[in-house]
Amino acid sequence: MALSFQTGPRTSSKVSIRILTILLLMLSALRSANSQTSTPATLSEQYTTQERVQRSKWWPTSGKAARSDYAGADTCGECHDLFLKGQAQHLMARTSASASTSQILRSHIAMPFRVNGYDYQITGDSGNSLQYEVKESGKKTNGPLTWAFGAGKVGQSYLSKEGESYREIRFSYFSSLNEFDVTPNQFLQTVPTIEKAAGRLLSEAEARRCFGCHTTASTVGNNFDPTNAVPGVSCEGCHGPGAKHVSEMKAGNLESALAAITNPGKLKPVDAVDFCGACHTTWWDAKEIGANGIANVRFQPYRLENSRCWSRGDARLACFACHDPHQPLVKEAGYYDSKCLNCHADRGTAKTQAQKLSGCPVATKDCVTCHMKKYEVPTMHFKYTDHRIGIAKADAGFPE
Repeated sequence: MALSFQTGPRTSSKVSIRILTILLLMLSALRSANSQTSTPATLSEQYTTQERVQRSKWWPTSGKAARSDYAGADTCGECHDLFLKGQAQHLMARTSASASTSQILRSHIAMPFRVNGYDYQITGDSGNSLQYEVKESGKKTNGPLTWAFGAGKVGQSYLSKEGESYREIRFSYFSSLNEFDVTPNQFLQTVPTIEKAAGRLLSEAEARRCFGCHTTASTVGNNFDPTNAVPGVSCEGCHGPGAKHVSEMKAGNLESALAAITNPGKLKPVDAVDFCGACHTTWWDAKEIGANGIANVRFQPYRLENSRCWSRGDARLACFACHDPHQPLVKEAGYYDSKCLNCHADRGTAKTQAQKLSGCPVATKDCVTCHMKKYEVPTMHFKYTDHRIGIAKADAGFPE
């Protein structure tokens, strides 16, 4: 579907709250000239994901469309085969799976492990059913392992379907440890009972958010329907339901076909960053949840828009400028040098008209290793690249 923002004003209360918040943030920045805290110049153009969903015909995590509106990735591949094959290698395509297909879980069947004072074990057979079991002081409880969330780069967490609800299992797998530890969301929670040691029951709203970013079409017609969700983020997870696009293309109605699908690459920078922020956390989403401390390094859109580089928004800084969602993430630091040199002149060379900023006086390559430091989030056991681009001094703490 074509992207269409409502032109009507927000409710007066929301407008007032936003204006007051912006003024307070600007005042705070003026009072703390030496502070590392920054406020994006594009703040009034940015929105929470909930607001984006309400204002758009299509936005990631929306859930408005009917299941019949989806065509399926294989249908997309009939015309976009190279995009489909490339995207299948991206971590987004593998960010969820049926627990029974998780190689991590299957490689740990009947191998007891201990987490936070409790003994756990994965049980199952060569069939499609896996279960978790937790024991402590002669007490025991168990349940099915239904979904595995996470491609394994950082790790993998698990959900158990219990009746109409989902339980977030208390143990997760962490790649850097090559073992299980406490699920980050439950790290600070006490476990006074064996049931608590199994995990925590999710509200429907929480479960919707989990499935909304880890699967495709888990909410359809505004009804939560995870049983029929497509594992991973497929083509339609970002481009929106494609059935009408396909039918219009087959009918030869090119204009209608293009209007029936979303092309995120055509969004202006501030909208594009919020688009990715639907799952990676927008600036306003981070503020709404009170994100602070080193854990917010995970929120790349929020961090990017806190950079001095962001200024009023520039397509050369939007997510798509560095990352191709149809290809695996590039890990080599040198690959990103050309992206930096779109804005910064190389040291010792004359600036072009587009390169309005000077080059780095220290180095000529691997820019991101200095200007996008990695910080470890203790509960995640993983070092994330900080997208708050800047000059990171060795003795400085984490820049808020």
